[in-house]
Amino acid sequence: MKCNFVCMKKTLVIGASPKPERYGYMATELLKEYNHQVVPFGVGKGSIAGIEIENVLPLDKDFDTVTLYLSPPNQKPYYEYILDLHPKRVVFNPGTENPELENLLHENGIEPIEACTLVMLRTGQY
Repeated sequence: MKCNFVCMKKTLVIGASPKPERYGYMATELLKEYNHQVVPFGVGKGSIAGIEIENVLPLDKDFDTVTLYLSPPNQKPYYEYILDLHPKRVVFNPGTENPELENLLHENGIEPIEACTLVMLRTGQY
């Protein structure tokens, strides 16, 4: 169910891409459609649904959710950043599952979720 108001779940998409066929692109687009405040971060320059892709990690720290679209080896440089953000949860989308990072999140009071952001949004579980 789409939010009829501004949702409180500000989301950082790590691994966003300007390519429409990529899941990080689709997730950013759907998060915006469902009225979530979304910040896409990735190495590619461009925009998604009118939102510029950040190429430098955002300095703001008020993210409710981080959703990952990077393989486990590519996540390692972001461990400290994600832990410092201290979001309520981190979504490990299919193919991004990472027991090492999930354990670090648990140890720091952050909920790791192995799920698909797109499915969670469409089924009202986000």
